[in-house]
Amino acid sequence: MTKGKFEAQISEAIVKFEREFMGRGPLEARTYIIEDMVVVRLQGVLTVAEHQLATARPEAGGRELIKKMREMLIENGRPVIEAAIEGILGRKVRSMHTDISTVTGERIIVFIF
Repeated sequence: MTKGKFEAQISEAIVKFEREFMGRGPLEARTYIIEDMVVVRLQGVLTVAEHQLATARPEAGGRELIKKMREMLIENGRPVIEAAIEGILGRKVRSMHTDISTVTGERIIVFIF
């Protein structure tokens, strides 16, 4: 299989995870395989309610709440997402790192093999 096909399969798996586990899929997903890393960029992941929290008064702490909630959800789903990636690439995930921007609505996920 080509690198592009692997990247497409990973994007599909991550979108499926976001829809089934997080309750809403991203508007766009792009995956890049770079040496021993897989970088996934998701755009448009925030819900309408999360947009409202993110644009609320800074002292209200909405952005921190969104980040903390999303961090907890992704950690709970970590075994599912890692198993999907390992199934596609046939390699063991050593570590996974993620962050979400409450300004742009983007999430980055990095897998290290």
